[in-house]
Amino acid sequence: MLKQKTLKGSFSLFGKGLHTGLSLTVTFNPAPENHGYKIQRIDLDGQPIIDAVAEKVIDTQRGTVLGNSEMRVSTVEHGLSALYALGIDNCLIQVNGPEFPILDGSAIQYVEKINQVGIEEQNAPKDYYIIRHKLEVKDEESGSCITILPDEEFSITCMCSFESKFINSQFATLDNPCDYPKEVAPARTFVFVRDIEPLLKANLIKGGDMENAIVIYERQTTQERLDQLADLLKVPHMDATRLGYIQPKPLVWENECTRHKLLDIIGDMALIGKPIKGRIVATRPGHTINNKFARLVRKEIRKHEIQAPIYDPNDAPVMDNIRIRELLPHRYPMQLVDKVIALGPNSIVGVKNVTSNEPFFQGHFPQEPVMPGVLMIEAMAQCGGLLVLNTVEEPERWSTYFLKIDDVKFRQKVVPGDTLLFRVELLHPLRHGISSMRGYMFVGDQVVAEATFTAQIVKNK
Repeated sequence: MLKQKTLKGSFSLFGKGLHTGLSLTVTFNPAPENHGYKIQRIDLDGQPIIDAVAEKVIDTQRGTVLGNSEMRVSTVEHGLSALYALGIDNCLIQVNGPEFPILDGSAIQYVEKINQVGIEEQNAPKDYYIIRHKLEVKDEESGSCITILPDEEFSITCMCSFESKFINSQFATLDNPCDYPKEVAPARTFVFVRDIEPLLKANLIKGGDMENAIVIYERQTTQERLDQLADLLKVPHMDATRLGYIQPKPLVWENECTRHKLLDIIGDMALIGKPIKGRIVATRPGHTINNKFARLVRKEIRKHEIQAPIYDPNDAPVMDNIRIRELLPHRYPMQLVDKVIALGPNSIVGVKNVTSNEPFFQGHFPQEPVMPGVLMIEAMAQCGGLLVLNTVEEPERWSTYFLKIDDVKFRQKVVPGDTLLFRVELLHPLRHGISSMRGYMFVGDQVVAEATFTAQIVKNK
């Protein structure tokens, strides 16, 4: 089972803000388990903190802006992109102004600093959200579309189309997050010269220059107007007849602009609040549709707060019914776990196939067979017993007994034909033969029952 991760130490980066032009310092700090990403404005009274989640986004014009009644902070996507791609789950980010510094317009400096301080594994399990069904967000007006499909890992394909002869149609792919530092992180943000004047009039990109962006000059204007624009940006005058990429540093890749779009998507997906397993296909993405998509995924997470384990009947079981009988004293009709499909130090996943031949259906109820709730809890407890007994020597000489059952919820009935999946997790290590566990029972993707129970293992006489 993969564990959550945080930084081994803190690091800071310094630079000017893209939109404000202010001198800024951003500091990334380790954070405890289940903390997630949080951003703190240390320059404001009370040093307010905001959760870095999709619902806190208040603006997506030329960047992702988080805000509430106490604070706002913009240009967060590059730093969050690096955290997310490098597998860091928990981080407190402190900044002394209203935006992160733009640095060179990419995420490479964040990656380098993270690698310098190191990444630390924590004790809590990494809480993936696994994509089970296709999800999609479209914007018919712009032609933007983001789709996510089931996949075993996290990956992205990004396709962009611009009204430009220099970057008309491009695509970029990240199949493995391990490739992010070399293949995505160095990709810089970009801007068309035709867009610079409107952005300046909108009181944006005050800190923009030729060192922190790819600049594309493709629609010829007069020398006088181009000189005026250069003066506004405080950069040298350029030849108005020379079209193309005009920043001093050449492109790293021909599709660098689309790779940067991919970088931005990852930063905006960090606002989902959980690492995801699925393949994203993005067409003409931007921060606005990225945020709509992140909100959709968060809505799905709330609907399926507890995800069912993945069950492939073709996979060989970790424990078959023979091994289960060796560990548990239960026999027909009370053996309620058919097989175990996953087993870790602190959790277990078991399966029971419910048939119309179950003896309890004769009286519960003859005309409408429903599995008794007490047997649903018993089945989860047996699964938990297998988890605990698997850790002791001569498990066949021990039995498990209930001491307490709490927080029981039945969400829907179980009937013949259902395949039950049990996921049971240890809440505390086994001490003095006593263990506390949390159990969930699923049919398909739905939780049908859950309970917290305390049990004691006793050596048979």
